[in-house]
Amino acid sequence: MNTNKELVDQLAGSELFREYEQAFSTTTGMPVSLRPLETFDLPFHGKKAENAFCALIARKNRTCAACLNMQDELRRNATEKTATATCAYGLSEAAVPVRLGDELIGYLQTGQVITETPTPAKVEKIVEKAHKMGIEDSSDAIREAYLSTTVIARNKLNSTLRLLTIFADLLSIKSNQIVVKKANSEHPIVTKAKQYIETNHAEEFSLSLVAQAVHVSPFHLCKLFRKSTGMTFTEFVSRTRTEKAKSLLLNPQLRISEIVYDVGFQSLTHFNRIFKKLVGESPTQYRARTAGSRRESITFTNCVRPARSAKLVPVLA
Repeated sequence: MNTNKELVDQLAGSELFREYEQAFSTTTGMPVSLRPLETFDLPFHGKKAENAFCALIARKNRTCAACLNMQDELRRNATEKTATATCAYGLSEAAVPVRLGDELIGYLQTGQVITETPTPAKVEKIVEKAHKMGIEDSSDAIREAYLSTTVIARNKLNSTLRLLTIFADLLSIKSNQIVVKKANSEHPIVTKAKQYIETNHAEEFSLSLVAQAVHVSPFHLCKLFRKSTGMTFTEFVSRTRTEKAKSLLLNPQLRISEIVYDVGFQSLTHFNRIFKKLVGESPTQYRARTAGSRRESITFTNCVRPARSAKLVPVLA
């Protein structure tokens, strides 16, 4: 991927995100948007679940600018963990960071809700404030739009954000898969090299050995690999093995020390360092978190550890 925006756009267009977006908005009445790092527009503008009051406020440059400033502050606070912010009208929004390994690539954003049912006096203050900010709609129109806002208790909002955090983890896995499996006009030599790596990932091999298997020089393979995938040969091998490890870590019956060698890493220390770099947390932390969030939805009866290969499998020319 050339930019985080390209990757986030691909994630946002995926069936996984579209289905989640529909289910989330239908269940909660709240919009959800997946945003790249570099973005300057309103996150929910034009979406089906966009708040009517927010849409009304956004029509004026002055009030729209205030919303954009809040969005910018919200994202700055969400680089490490979920952040929330409340606008001048009392509506809350939240941003959840989405990562590719330890690299921040974007945010899941939701909100445009209030956490307490507004009193009549508060509604009238909102109407008055909107008029002072240049909103020309009638008081009745402003009042109706504000009262249509979804009301969600703070504890329920926090639980909803937890669901978004879990989904952000799924998007992280999806983004890693996109990076690993990207094959846009891929050179046949690179395809063969990837097949070799996929088949023999559990074994110890080198760039020279793979180059020999696909009948090119190591220098030529390295150059083709970087041009086609945007990664070095070593980075691709590490990502492939890490993805295999993440799947095996979902099985609590497997020891991490077993998984290390089953996926091709040659030492526990090296495995922990690479896993933390690509996933953003240690294997132990990843296992504990995913076990907690998926205990009810995942069974391991069909999760079989792949057997160690007896020898490396060549790739036919």
